[in-house]
Amino acid sequence: MALPNRGPRFNPRFQRQQEPEHRINDRIRVPEIRLVGDNITVGVYNTQEALKIAADQGLDLVEISPTANPPVCKVIDYKKFLYEKKRKEKEMKANSKQSEIKEIRFTPGTDDHDFDFKAKHAEKFLQDGNKVKAYVQFKGRAIMFQDRGQLLLLKFAERLAEAGTLESMPKLEGKRMFAIFQPKAGGKKKPTT
Repeated sequence: MALPNRGPRFNPRFQRQQEPEHRINDRIRVPEIRLVGDNITVGVYNTQEALKIAADQGLDLVEISPTANPPVCKVIDYKKFLYEKKRKEKEMKANSKQSEIKEIRFTPGTDDHDFDFKAKHAEKFLQDGNKVKAYVQFKGRAIMFQDRGQLLLLKFAERLAEAGTLESMPKLEGKRMFAIFQPKAGGKKKPTT
């Protein structure tokens, strides 16, 4: 019994070569370019002349801004350029911290000590630049005490007034009443040493 024809098989030898991110050297097809770089007189050059200048210095001609008129090219070591670019992107990614939403859970009968303990944690979260989602979980017949839950969240908002602001009034969704707090504008608090 013959197997059905499922099209061409994948062969890694015939994989397409990935195009470089920038056009370099002979891949630059425009007649004139604006040339920039170290040890170079900035100006508009014929592409062949610019390639010769790059070759004389033992470097690559890299198209930096293809949409400009004429396109801007730079005489640099392309591999070093890519390495520096990746390093900068990695550094920027490490420095930009995504804010998270931290959750604080209460019940309608939360005691004062527990309330204070959770409020201290929420203040720390807000000072670190994170949002805080505080919610009151109603179990069973405790749903009858919705007003207690709302008072608890409003008291919590009053306690966190210095560290953050309430985004909207407490809302009830199913068996949870929640409120979201965002850090006050002004950035993160600097740690004291």
